[in-house]
Amino acid sequence: MNRRDDLLAQVTDHVLEHGLIGLTLRPVAAAIGTSDRMLIYHFESRDALVSAVVAEATERAMLAVRALPAAPDVRTAVNRLWEAYTRGELNRCLDVYCQAAATGLIGREPYRSDARASNERWAGALRDYFVRSGAPADRVSRIVTLVDSALYGFHLDLATDRLDELAQGVDDLARAARSLATQA
Repeated sequence: MNRRDDLLAQVTDHVLEHGLIGLTLRPVAAAIGTSDRMLIYHFESRDALVSAVVAEATERAMLAVRALPAAPDVRTAVNRLWEAYTRGELNRCLDVYCQAAATGLIGREPYRSDARASNERWAGALRDYFVRSGAPADRVSRIVTLVDSALYGFHLDLATDRLDELAQGVDDLARAARSLATQA
């Protein structure tokens, strides 16, 4: 691993632990044992560093999805994906993406192009997971669009903190995804 990759891994770890909102170079540099000048040298700007962190968090999230075992059917796959969303590395990676979106970073350049590329890679990982779990290739993109958008909504749901309510909503979504997968 080269120095830039090492710094990116350390900054990403820091952001996954402490969040993206309010990230400034000097405190993050101090937290990882380097200088803000070293970060600028390797990433050119704070914007480029943030883009790299969001992309790295997406890569880590994709690894978590790829590590999920195939489910016996699409409904089970959606529910297992939700379980993964609610804990560990995938949860923190999704938080970073949501924080970037909430602060308007993803909707404007230089982040918009990077976010679109990350989203395409993310959707690819989800398509692969659902195909492994029995989704037909000709309908998997529709399933991914439905499930990905809805699970982000559930992830951000501030209306309830009752996990049983969220789980029921996710299972309703899982039933809809199964219906898409099995329709004639």
